[in-house]
Amino acid sequence: MNVLFKDAFGVFKFIEGLYAGVKKVLVPPKAYSWQTFIYLSVFSWVLSYFATGYIRDIIAFCGWLFLISGTAWYTTEDPLRVPGTFMPVGAVITGFLVSVFAFGDQEDVITPRTIVLWPTISALITAIPEFIEGTDTDAKAQIPKPEDRQRILILVASCMLLSCWIQFYFVMDNWLREYPSLQADNFKRSNFVVRTQGPEKIPQNGVVILEKLQPLIEEQIAERPWSEVERWLLDAKLQVGNAGKQVIANNLAEYEEKNLWRVEPRVANIKSGYILDLLSIWTGPSSNPRGYYLKKSCRVEPVAATNGTGDNITVAEIECDRVNKFIAGPPPPQQ
Repeated sequence: MNVLFKDAFGVFKFIEGLYAGVKKVLVPPKAYSWQTFIYLSVFSWVLSYFATGYIRDIIAFCGWLFLISGTAWYTTEDPLRVPGTFMPVGAVITGFLVSVFAFGDQEDVITPRTIVLWPTISALITAIPEFIEGTDTDAKAQIPKPEDRQRILILVASCMLLSCWIQFYFVMDNWLREYPSLQADNFKRSNFVVRTQGPEKIPQNGVVILEKLQPLIEEQIAERPWSEVERWLLDAKLQVGNAGKQVIANNLAEYEEKNLWRVEPRVANIKSGYILDLLSIWTGPSSNPRGYYLKKSCRVEPVAATNGTGDNITVAEIECDRVNKFIAGPPPPQQ
């Protein structure tokens, strides 16, 4: 019986201690406390849900201010430092909230800009108290001591450098999304870009151009009278160029690199007819100063056929390679 009583008493003491801890966190010891600011922020956001127009924006704005103030107050009461620095962890949390509040948007609260500015804002929040002397009710501005100035400058400069590197990451990520053909390049000599995967053999947008261009050219040549096809080949630069612009506009519209591709033909005589090379040429940046291009070769030959009246005529037949060739260097000169 005594053992059962002791166990029940122990459980009661545990629940009482847990309740006291929760009460200490949730119930403000006085009206002017960090819990009050947190509750005001929650109350403001609840009110903003039912408000409309600019009233809603004003209430939400106040909610953010209350949340930032309450978080900053709570995290600076017993500050935990970031290892190796004098920056409180609370300044990092507050800096994130300030960055989201100032530079986020309604559609996407966390944006690349909020992440980029987060370290710098956290450093500035850490540095601000060093320029204030006194208590909450009696404070005045001061100039930090020389040794304090040095560590403040080092902290702010280090965080600004970190922001620059984060911004560089987002810039490179945006480049590789808007200019995917850059992924086919060689970054071995780069001091900034490190590949986690092997390079692509062929830039896919260059392949798309040739694959979409092929049926357009075949439609203009196949089973057409041979004399017309020969005249078409004499004017191949204009014909293929116009078809290439159409393909690029239709298939690469979502990429910024669409203006860095151009399409050109190369025509060569052979005994049985002509070789028509379709080239998709990359004019953008490349580690190879001579650039690169992709080629699809088509054989155009005359064949005998019969027209609707039963007369024998000569028409053109075209057959293109199934594989695109990726060639580093400038395209061959036009003849």
